[in-house]
Amino acid sequence: MQEQEGFEATEAIKEVVEEDIWGGIVDFWNLILFKYEVSGTPIEITVGLILLVVFAFVITSIILRVIRSFITGKLAEGDKHKFISVFKFIKYFVYLVVILITLSSAGINITILLTASAALFVGIGLALQEFFQDILGGIFIILDKSLLVGDVIEMDGRVGRVFQIKLRTTRALTRDDKVMIIPNHKFMSDVIYNYTQNHATTREGVQVGVAYGSDTQKVKDVLLECASANKNIVKSPEAFVLFDDFGDSALVFSLHFYVVDSFVDPKIKSELRFKIDEEFRKNNITIPFPQRDVHFYPTQNLSKNE
Repeated sequence: MQEQEGFEATEAIKEVVEEDIWGGIVDFWNLILFKYEVSGTPIEITVGLILLVVFAFVITSIILRVIRSFITGKLAEGDKHKFISVFKFIKYFVYLVVILITLSSAGINITILLTASAALFVGIGLALQEFFQDILGGIFIILDKSLLVGDVIEMDGRVGRVFQIKLRTTRALTRDDKVMIIPNHKFMSDVIYNYTQNHATTREGVQVGVAYGSDTQKVKDVLLECASANKNIVKSPEAFVLFDDFGDSALVFSLHFYVVDSFVDPKIKSELRFKIDEEFRKNNITIPFPQRDVHFYPTQNLSKNE
């Protein structure tokens, strides 16, 4: 009998302790950190609400990481970096939606929060208008592949090789080793020359004038020999020469050729000009300079006094 009474007392003590512990947890969960009113509606931020948001944030991060790993595992290396850039933007949007859903599930009327913050959102939207244009521009670039890492582009008279495409900006290295940071909305509104969009080779040209009376066929042969001797000029497609014009002081020719790396074409053109000048001297082909003949036709005889 005494053992039975002792057992019942022990159980009662356990129940009281458990109730106290559980009550303490509930009290801690419902502990109000701060409280404020929005449009007359009180909103309480409790410890439990913060912990719930953090838990939802962590679970969402794990799920998104698994999804990203699953998709990128089946993509090529080049497409993998593009997908990760787009996925970053999607991830931030998903985080925002999850937080709003969590707050709504916790009993907070998010409609009131959104309504009260409408003016703030409008101001932020106007201030970040160009920022969102850059984001959309980056998404379009990645999806339609209008620009790839390694492409040689020309913008505002500057030529650069793209080495990084991010969600908001694109970075290109210019010919004088300076980094050009281009907002992505520029690719949607401005005219951009992409030297390597369609194929690996690009056509370049060097123009030269020779004196009147020169052997034009010989000029053509010398120019083609100069192109053939340059190791940076591809053999196929072949280089060719055009007789451009009868200039004021010279017969104007242009040598057209194809190169694999148009990023360094100023160096190739310089080498060609050195070679052309050397070969013209060997073959007695003159590069003239502008000349003008001035003739005076007096309309009447002037006396010494006049």
